[in-house]
Amino acid sequence: MRDDGPRIPAVPGFAPRGGTAGGADTGPKQAGKALRDRVPRSSHAALVLPAGRPDAVAAVEESSLGRVPELTPIRVGRMAASPFAFLRGAAGLMAHDLVGTPVTGVSAQVCGDAHAANFGLYGDALGKLVMDLNDFDETVPGPWEWDLKRLAASLVLAGRAAGADETVCRSAAFDAVGAYRRTLRLLAKLPALDAWNAIADEELVSHTAARDLVGTLERVSEKARNNTSARFAAKSTEGATEAEGGGRRFVDAAPVLRRVPDAEAAAVAGALAEYLTTVAPDRRPLLARYAIHDVAFRVVGTGSVGTRSYVVLLLDHRGDALVLQVKEARPSALLPYLPAAGFRVPEAEHEGRRVVLGQKRMQVVSDQLLGWTTVGGRPFQVRQFRNRKGSVDPAELSPDQLDDYGRMTGALLARAHTHSADPRLLAGYCGRSEELDEAVAAFAVLYADRTEADHAALVAAVRGGRIAAEQGV
Repeated sequence: MRDDGPRIPAVPGFAPRGGTAGGADTGPKQAGKALRDRVPRSSHAALVLPAGRPDAVAAVEESSLGRVPELTPIRVGRMAASPFAFLRGAAGLMAHDLVGTPVTGVSAQVCGDAHAANFGLYGDALGKLVMDLNDFDETVPGPWEWDLKRLAASLVLAGRAAGADETVCRSAAFDAVGAYRRTLRLLAKLPALDAWNAIADEELVSHTAARDLVGTLERVSEKARNNTSARFAAKSTEGATEAEGGGRRFVDAAPVLRRVPDAEAAAVAGALAEYLTTVAPDRRPLLARYAIHDVAFRVVGTGSVGTRSYVVLLLDHRGDALVLQVKEARPSALLPYLPAAGFRVPEAEHEGRRVVLGQKRMQVVSDQLLGWTTVGGRPFQVRQFRNRKGSVDPAELSPDQLDDYGRMTGALLARAHTHSADPRLLAGYCGRSEELDEAVAAFAVLYADRTEADHAALVAAVRGGRIAAEQGV
């Protein structure tokens, strides 16, 4: 008897059969196009602030709850430096504001803090430099539009900080969205495996026509190659006495780096046993060749100031250093706002695990020593410190470079989103025209204006003594 049914049935976890061997399945693309009827692309230009929005100072104070109290003035001082710096530290406030903006309902693993300074270079396992998103403290499954709008608004603010005129600032946001859209179209046409591994290295410059940025990237790359654990350890440690166990130890450099009491150091070091269980098994023999020598507290970047963050000094048999960062992982600032946007709040889990898995879902290549642990009941992420990291300060770029940088970051963001959202679906929605580019650029200008007002309110509060700030740290 002849059986005309399929030889192999559908298997859960794999795509259903569709399309032809010589063509692509158009289902996701058509589904993306259909979303335009419900959420017109032009609607993304709107900014309607939700009722009951906290003022800027109240928002900063609320986001400081649970942080190390003596460090919050440093955080406030950094946010008060410029409107762009304020935006960098206000991911939660922007998520609050984005609740009232249109979303398609398509979920992606989002960075949650995809401003223009959160892209940069880092080294892969073989020392090759890769450029990608590089901060995932707020990562969570959510609306892809929120990342794109945060990037666009940050480019406008970065341009203003650099002294660029409004046409240049808006163009940077417009071109970032255009690069995002065109990259989605490119990835949608590629074989799935090629699309998954695309656009993470020097090919990005040619893809985005970022010719004016080449020289800057070369200088940043050269600096990044020397930005290693060994170099940091050489500058930040000294020889330890025999009573201290020999080897090396960190040197106080207050307020950024300070030694911690023995019990605190022992708790952090002891937590690395749990960390080892979260690292890829093939990397554990590598870590077993290092001995733990010292632990210090180190203040980290603008949005994370006040969180608990340690550096751990490891030395191998030659005395060569590897430094791990053990950084507190707080709940994503986006979580309270996801339900109002129609997205499910993920089940409670270890926050360090959330950060690490979110990072791996978005990057093409991730730190080979990523992991997580718990210290004193608090969740932490663990990663290499100074892993050949390098970054471009978008607020210091010339006008022609800012436009290039916008295209580059837009392309990177698109690639990152398509590790969790189908590029065909997103490309179908974003389309060929510049309608989305125009809309998000208009939103970016409006939100940049809003951020400048928030920043002015924070500066006034600092001057008036309502909130403490420590400048220049």
